[in-house]
Amino acid sequence: VQLQACGGGFVQAERSVRLSCAASGRPFSNYAMGWFRQAPGKEREFVGAISRGGSTTSYGDFVKGRFSISRDNAKTTVSLQMNSLRPEDTAVYYCAAVGRSYGSSWSHEYGYWGQGTQVTVSS
Repeated sequence: VQLQACGGGFVQAERSVRLSCAASGRPFSNYAMGWFRQAPGKEREFVGAISRGGSTTSYGDFVKGRFSISRDNAKTTVSLQMNSLRPEDTAVYYCAAVGRSYGSSWSHEYGYWGQGTQVTVSS
């Protein structure tokens, strides 16, 4: 499956950004989806995941209710709504797919990755 993320950019602290990831190539509903991020000099970090049916989501501890993941299997897209952004949320955000029912917080379990989209939050 091929993944293409978009929606990043520059945003002020406390504002919102919505990232989208479009999938193609294989039946999208076969894959749980995850979002990860990587800031300069830091390891890739789990942001959240959604089950292939969309009923189950999980998030990294730092999210604290600020972010929300959703998916539209008919449109083969997954979205990451990020609210109350902070400068420390600045990173490249990646969408990823794993061929099973539920996502994972472990990046090595995902076999397919998008190219990443930069989100920069200014204070």
